[in-house]
Amino acid sequence: MPSFRVLGHAFRAWRRNLRWAKHEPETPYLADLLSGSPVCLHVGASDGRHSYVMTQVAPKARIYAFEPSAFAYEVLKVTTAWHGIRRQVTPIHAAVADKPGELLLVTPKKTSGRMGRAYAYVAESAPEGAARPDLQDQGSECQLTPVVTLDGFCAEHGVAHVDFIRMDIEGAELKALCGAVTILDRDRPHVLIEIHPPMLAARFGGSGEEVLEVFRSRGYRMFALNGDRLEERSDLVPDMPWKDYFFIHPSRAARLPDGVFKARMGA
Repeated sequence: MPSFRVLGHAFRAWRRNLRWAKHEPETPYLADLLSGSPVCLHVGASDGRHSYVMTQVAPKARIYAFEPSAFAYEVLKVTTAWHGIRRQVTPIHAAVADKPGELLLVTPKKTSGRMGRAYAYVAESAPEGAARPDLQDQGSECQLTPVVTLDGFCAEHGVAHVDFIRMDIEGAELKALCGAVTILDRDRPHVLIEIHPPMLAARFGGSGEEVLEVFRSRGYRMFALNGDRLEERSDLVPDMPWKDYFFIHPSRAARLPDGVFKARMGA
């Protein structure tokens, strides 16, 4: 039986979904990416709000939702069950990186005393001092979490094609992409990814530019919201601790649903 805390968090997520409230500004654009029966990987699924939206814009979607936090994983299971989408959404209790195994999930403790679950990230060891360079916190809590690679998971579970990846993993994006090169090269999936330059540099020894190069080297085009306008970009928006970016491969443009991406891609 889920705990009262799990049920409380799940209820808030469930209610917000039904009201279509407090979704991120990029969320409406998923309808311009997904149609038919897409296979989607939701990496850093949290309470499953993006998974829910995917099932609404593409009711035949098949979604694998990866969540490293034991608490958020329980919330994810309850939320998807209450929405009646468990046949479409498979929750997986795991982080995603460049090699399988185990890592620590570091969850910052906010100055209010509450846990900053949305800011949790994976690490090989507990941080000394502040948990993150881009937040004020008063320490952190650590828990072991299993780790998979996307390539390994898909091979093991017979996922032969991937259409879309949503990734929000607080600086571990380069590691996760390095574990998904087979998928990227084989399928050219659409990708919505939150890029965290300060976390990439401070906790993962990488950079936002390296994340971009993963896509540039494969011929992807990049888009980002500027206010309420979607614009194509060749570089990251400067002076942003984190921001979402869409990556679309020209080879997939003709099969996009009618909408802003298909129009921008000239398909």
